[in-house]
Amino acid sequence: MFSKVFVANRGEIACRVIRACRTLGVQSVLGFHEVDRASLGVRLADFSYPLQTAPGESPRAAYLDIEQIVEAARKSGCQAVHPGYGFLSERAEFSEACRQAGLTFIGPEPECITRLGDKNQAREVMKSAGLPLVPGSDGPCESLEQALEIATGMGYPVLIKAAGGGGGRGMRRAYSEEELKVGFEQAKREALASFGNDSVYLEKYIARPRHIEIQILADNHGNVIHLGERECSVQRRFQKMLEEAPSPFLDEKTRQAMGTAAVEGARAAGYRGVGTFEFLVDENKNFYFLEVNTRLQVEHPVTEEVTGVDLVCEQLWVANGEKLRLSQDDIVCRGWSIECRITCEDPDLNFTPAVGQVRGLRLPAGPGVRVDTHLYEGYKVPNDFDSMLAKLIVTGSDREATIGRALGALGEFELAGFPTSIPFHRWLLQHPRFAAGDFSTHFLEEEFQGLPDDGTQDLDLLTVAAVVKHQNTPRPSLNGQSANWARSSRLSGLRT
Repeated sequence: MFSKVFVANRGEIACRVIRACRTLGVQSVLGFHEVDRASLGVRLADFSYPLQTAPGESPRAAYLDIEQIVEAARKSGCQAVHPGYGFLSERAEFSEACRQAGLTFIGPEPECITRLGDKNQAREVMKSAGLPLVPGSDGPCESLEQALEIATGMGYPVLIKAAGGGGGRGMRRAYSEEELKVGFEQAKREALASFGNDSVYLEKYIARPRHIEIQILADNHGNVIHLGERECSVQRRFQKMLEEAPSPFLDEKTRQAMGTAAVEGARAAGYRGVGTFEFLVDENKNFYFLEVNTRLQVEHPVTEEVTGVDLVCEQLWVANGEKLRLSQDDIVCRGWSIECRITCEDPDLNFTPAVGQVRGLRLPAGPGVRVDTHLYEGYKVPNDFDSMLAKLIVTGSDREATIGRALGALGEFELAGFPTSIPFHRWLLQHPRFAAGDFSTHFLEEEFQGLPDDGTQDLDLLTVAAVVKHQNTPRPSLNGQSANWARSSRLSGLRT
C-alpha cells in the first residue's frame, strides 16, 4: 500500500479521503489555498501543503492548477494523488500529468477518462457493449441547422447536452424549434465556460424519467463488480438534492439487468477504480444509458451503508494495483439508506447561496445516523466554492423506518449563522408523494413552491441578535419546529 497520498481537494470530501487513508495506515498530505487554512481538513491531515494563486485569481484556481498540485505531491513525498470529486477529478490531463510525474492517480487511466468523459465517445463504447441508449444525435451537432434537422426527425421535446461534462451544466430542454434556437447557443456558451469545450449533442427527452445510477468497482486484473443502485431523481435544475439506496421504483429483474449492463459497460471501457453508470428509467422500467462519472460520487455513502463496503478504501486498494477483495457474490444489500445534501442555500429565496460563520453547530447522532462534514463551530464558510456543507446519511431496516429516522436527525441538526437546506429536507421527507415513492426528476418542479409558513417568523429579533453576539446564549432550534433561524436572520438583516 502507498505510504503517503496527496489529497487534491477540500471540504467534506477531503476529510473523507483523509479518514480512509488513516484507516489503511496511509499518511495524508492536503493541498490547501490560504482561504482554507483554518479548514478541518488541514487539521485532520498528517501534513498540509499551501497552494498559491496569482493576484486577483479565485481560490478555485489553486485546486485546478495541475502543474502546481503535481509538483506539491512530488515534493511532499507522495506516491499517489486522490482527486475527490469535482475540480480535477474527471480531467484526463490531470491523470496523465500524475502518470508522467511517477504518481498514481487514484482513478481511471487518462485514456479511459477521455473515452468516457466525452459523451459521444461514451455512447459509442456503450453501444458496442450492448447497453440501451436514449435516441440522440450521432456525435456533436456542428451547427444549429443540423440540430434543428435532427430534432425534427426525433420529435420534440429534446435535450441539448454538453459533450465534455455533466452536472447539469451546458444542458437545456427544448419543446419547440424556437426554444431549440435559443437553448442551443446558451448550452454551447455554458459548455465552453464549464468544460473548455463547446460541443453539444441532442438527446430525445424522456417524460417523467427516474434517474438511477449503478456503482461499479473494477481493478487492473479484469475483475468488475457492481454494488447496486442509487435513486437520484429528486433534483433541482439537474442538481441532485437527495439520494437513496436502493430505489423504491425498481423491481429485482430490472435491478439485476442494470447491474449487469453497468459491469459490461465498465469492461468495454477498460475501467479501473470506482465509477458510476447513470441511467434514465422510464415509467415502464425501460432503462437507457446516460453517462459515466469516472470518480467518486457525492452520494457514495448510501451505497456504503447498505453494502458495508468502504468505497474510498477500495479505491486506494485497487489504485495500488491489488486485486479486488470482493466478488459479486459478496455484495449483499441490507436495509435502506437516504442522504440529504445540506447546503448553505436559502430555500425561501430560490436557493440563493448564503455563507457566513458557523455560530452554532449540533450534529445529529444515534444508531443509523452518519454526518460527513468539514464544519465546526466558529468556522467561516468561504463564498468561493460550491454550497455543500454536509451530508446527512441515515440508514434503517426499510424505507419507512429510514424516513422516520431521517426526520428525527434533521430535527436534531442545528446549524446557526446562515440559511441552510435543512428545512427543505424536512418538507421533502414529509411530502406524501415522496413517502409513497411516487416521483420523477420533475418532482420539485411540480411540487415545490417554497416552504410553508410555520408560524415562526415573528421570533423576537432581539433574541436572534443576542445569539449572534453571545455564542453561549441558548440558540433557537433551526429544525423548523420551534424556530427558524434562516428566516429570522433574514428579517433582522443578520446575514452573517
